[in-house]
Amino acid sequence: MNYKNIIKCLFVAGTLSVSTSSCSDWLEVDMEDSILETTLFSTNDGFLIALNGIYSSLNQSSLYGGTLGTTGIDIMAQYYNVGSTITAHTYYYYAGYAYTSAEFDGASGSLWSSMYSLIANDNLLMEKCDESGAAILERYYPLVKGEALALRAMMHFDLMRFYGPIYSEATASQTCLPYQETSERSVLPLLTAKDYMDKVIRDLQEAASLLKDSDPIITEGVKDGVLSDDGMDSYNWSYRQLRLNYYAVQALLARAYLWIGDKTNAYNIAKNEIIDKIETEQLNVFPWMNRTAVLATIDNAKPDYVFSDEVMFSLYNMSRANLYNNYFSISVNSNNRLFFVGATEDWWSSSPAKLETFYDDTNDVRRQMWSQEEGETSGDNATCLIKYQDFNVSEESADTLTYRYMTPLIRKSEIYLIAAECTDDLTEAATYINTIRNTRGAASLEVTADNKQELITKEFAREVIGEGQLFFYYKRLAMTSIISGTSGSNAYSMSLENYEVPLPTSESDLRD
Repeated sequence: MNYKNIIKCLFVAGTLSVSTSSCSDWLEVDMEDSILETTLFSTNDGFLIALNGIYSSLNQSSLYGGTLGTTGIDIMAQYYNVGSTITAHTYYYYAGYAYTSAEFDGASGSLWSSMYSLIANDNLLMEKCDESGAAILERYYPLVKGEALALRAMMHFDLMRFYGPIYSEATASQTCLPYQETSERSVLPLLTAKDYMDKVIRDLQEAASLLKDSDPIITEGVKDGVLSDDGMDSYNWSYRQLRLNYYAVQALLARAYLWIGDKTNAYNIAKNEIIDKIETEQLNVFPWMNRTAVLATIDNAKPDYVFSDEVMFSLYNMSRANLYNNYFSISVNSNNRLFFVGATEDWWSSSPAKLETFYDDTNDVRRQMWSQEEGETSGDNATCLIKYQDFNVSEESADTLTYRYMTPLIRKSEIYLIAAECTDDLTEAATYINTIRNTRGAASLEVTADNKQELITKEFAREVIGEGQLFFYYKRLAMTSIISGTSGSNAYSMSLENYEVPLPTSESDLRD
């Protein structure tokens, strides 16, 4: 059985246990569901199926397959030319922060209900792991429980980053969100931002502790390759980039500490627990893909625009091509398409288009993930993101190209930029920043106290486009001037109120 089929079987089976009902109408488990639940957790493989189901469900369009990924949250980061009115573009309610609109509230409600439903199912999995006489094998327990804890923390953390306040000493006591720690379907009290983040960090620390002595990524690397068909067991310990592995959990911890302003802990984790440990003489867990290596995949007509070797955690989405086909392709109506703004309609001869200002070095290989396309009608030309465009591949080689289905959520370059932001040593910061630039084919830049954060911002924006991270970066720093989506040269003036996303009415109505 090949890897793609194994993933498909496990993920489809796993989603049978995942509900998408809202907080207000969760139902009691009926007899049929109880039988399915008992059967599912009666074997070790059942636990793995349930865990894979949670990973698979993260690909929903209301979650990381859209709202928290390539569409909603990235549109809110002003990456794309979405225009100035709802009549000009379907997704203006994201770009215009129209939080009271029916369109945004509907998307927000779907995000909220899907996340908390998945969290409840994740909690059920952990409860079953800890039951007396559980069928899960002893050596699987720390891996499954550790990943499940990390998933719970990640989902809660992203809810905080989306709905919570701009974190500061003044807002830490502000009540904002509930933290779901059981499978019970009930409306929970809102916690303060501090208490909530304490739980996120607690869960991540416990997850790291469980994975530290059980995750094969520490001694064997990501183990991303075609294995002999010697049963399911070998696959359960492989392809660690597609799981919340030990290093990905540490990366989430670094993110969480940086979110609450604890640069000391964020730096220690980024530098001491990740950078120093993933790059050793014995093992290079997430090796850099240099410009030559990336261009080789492009020349071979199998482009790796996600720089897959460096990805620390990615979802596995067999429908990833739909992201390109539905949102970025020139064949998509211009009112629905997401694209970079050009200076004029004649984008091939005009400057400064955003493509020219977004990248400061023409040798930067990240420019290659953009294609200047001609539309069918006059004036409908666009600079389109082809990061997730599919490519032809033979059946024989399909399973050697895992990156064809990867949508990254955590990457190595982010850890370097966290370390750069948190260190006071400008030489060290320059090393981190320029390592990324040089790997991409761009020239080194001088880093000063005055320009360090600006350089980090620009590199981060280039690294994570299409991955749902930039808006959260802007929010964390309370930035009021950000990169514009409608201009190649001007900045976007950001109101701090735009970072304050209200709870969906489906939830707030329960609390009135």
